[in-house]
Amino acid sequence: MARFHLHLLSDSTGETLEMIAKAALAQFDDSDVLRHFWPMVRSQQHLDRIMGEIAANPGLVFFTLVNEETRGRLEERCQTLGLPAIAVLDGVTDALEALLGQEAKGRPGRQHRLDDAYFARVDAIQFTIAHDDGIAWEEWEEADIVLAGVSRTSKTPTSIYLANRGYKVANIPIVVESPPPPSLFGLKRPLVVGLTTAPDRLIQIRRNRLLSLSQSPDTDYVDNEKVDRELKYARRMFADNSWPVIDVTRRSIEETAAAVINLYNERRAAGESGQVGPKPI
Repeated sequence: MARFHLHLLSDSTGETLEMIAKAALAQFDDSDVLRHFWPMVRSQQHLDRIMGEIAANPGLVFFTLVNEETRGRLEERCQTLGLPAIAVLDGVTDALEALLGQEAKGRPGRQHRLDDAYFARVDAIQFTIAHDDGIAWEEWEEADIVLAGVSRTSKTPTSIYLANRGYKVANIPIVVESPPPPSLFGLKRPLVVGLTTAPDRLIQIRRNRLLSLSQSPDTDYVDNEKVDRELKYARRMFADNSWPVIDVTRRSIEETAAAVINLYNERRAAGESGQVGPKPI
């Protein structure tokens, strides 16, 4: 497939635009895309400089620009160059305007304003970092979610992803030789979720980890019987405590986090009874 250029222009950080482009491109196999990212486009002078780059590398243009003058100039220049320019949020914004009976405010980066939700997210990130890998277990009752699982079941990256969504997360490694603190089994407020994976996949991940650290890949850490014992020990713990279980074998971090959020929302909808059920997801 021939390479094509994709230009992403935003009058804010461009995070939303990047996510939309990434999600759309994921629907196509073997797409050879050269992305050009242009955030914080808020002046005619800045846009004019970018247009020189677009003219030199013609391709598809996605944009999220709320300033009518800047937006109009971009569309006019792209039309002159014969390039498609798509305002990726227009359809959603138009639908909301019709439903709510009011016009959009047209403020760049308004979703990033320093409101209560922003500071709550910062607080969640700080909490999650401070409670990684079993640290500060005395404060787990303050968490929204606690992730439990054997080593290398994506507990930390999933925790950080959830923290960026505003959830306070703690995580605890399940080790046969070192049982978790008793407080884990008496938690009331947090949703405790068990993470598990297929033994062969876990061994592969652990071997790669050891090699990256220039350590011997032949230890109990990757021994078939030892790994199988670890996973069975963790699963038995999850079942004994009626914790929901997510198999991360074929899941990305984002997919695992989405499954955790669904469980969390189900629990809240059920009045935070905690009885989500032990069935694997």
